[in-house]
Amino acid sequence: MITLDVHDHIATITLDRPERRNALTQGMLADVERIADDLRGHGRVRAVVLRGAGTDFSVGADLAEMQARMANPAPLAEARRGAQLGARVMRAVMGIDQPTVCAVQGIATGGATCIATACDFRLAAAGARLGYGEVKIGINLMWNALGPLVALIGPARAKRMVMTGALFDVQTLAGWGLIDEVVPADELDARALAMAQDLAALPPLAVQMIKRSINAVAHALDAAVLHADADQWLLATQSADFAEALSAFRDKRPGRFSGN
Repeated sequence: MITLDVHDHIATITLDRPERRNALTQGMLADVERIADDLRGHGRVRAVVLRGAGTDFSVGADLAEMQARMANPAPLAEARRGAQLGARVMRAVMGIDQPTVCAVQGIATGGATCIATACDFRLAAAGARLGYGEVKIGINLMWNALGPLVALIGPARAKRMVMTGALFDVQTLAGWGLIDEVVPADELDARALAMAQDLAALPPLAVQMIKRSINAVAHALDAAVLHADADQWLLATQSADFAEALSAFRDKRPGRFSGN
């Protein structure tokens, strides 16, 4: 479930599925895309906070939903459109005209970390950990998410995060440039709101033009370079290693990978 609250020029988007650690379903992603697109035309909103309810920001894609889709595969053309949803979400979040502040607590992994990197600023609670676990289930990072990550932390550190699938502490990520500020856990929401209020108090037209220009410079080649990552994902999901990775995850055992 995704909720939206607008108060005093600040819009707050909440990933609100705490009983499942905010695991992202296709429906939730579609809601984020819709809300992000709607906010672009919301004249009263001058800044946006993106947060997660409960103890974790989000553990990423709902693997149970993914396994159900794999058990009943759609025709390839339909599956390809579905695989492109994450990239649309990233474009929608990055395309919000107003400045965006992401507040991360607990665990953020996979698609959740992708969404965080689509925001303009990232605040994190002390003790939070972020990463990309896709490689552990035999798939590539998609969603056109490599562009924002490399822009933030550079290619070597991006390789380390994505190729290992490890979770990294926020102090390390603050040193790398992925996290802008680390705050005590009980102050996270208040600090994110305060930052959004500071941004909202600035001249909105100038702020929004600056954001758009910086994004255009930083991500000028993303569409050309990353356009095939959903197709790479479709290929990876046909591999024996992907099936083995899901089985190992379900059985809570190490995977035995063959390269096939």
